[in-house]
Amino acid sequence: MNITVHIPDNAADLMAAGPDPSRALLEAYALEGYRTNRLTHYQVQRLLGFEYFEQVDGFLKQHGVCYPMEYVEEELAAARRYLSSQAESTEHKAG
Repeated sequence: MNITVHIPDNAADLMAAGPDPSRALLEAYALEGYRTNRLTHYQVQRLLGFEYFEQVDGFLKQHGVCYPMEYVEEELAAARRYLSSQAESTEHKAG
């Protein structure tokens, strides 16, 4: 999806100083979405085109964003559910 955003000239001048204003806006959107729990770690990964989750971790750390403890617990629970379902699937195929 493409979105056009009108940015006042004085703000656009500040953004133009960077190498890629479009990327800067996308990263700002991802950071704010993550900070406000509107985007998950995985959604940030896909949005920014990172291949590995560690890249997201580095990006968040670079911008001073830490994981909320609730999110860590949710991610851990999701990982456990996934591993459990994979183990059950493997057992079912073997049996």
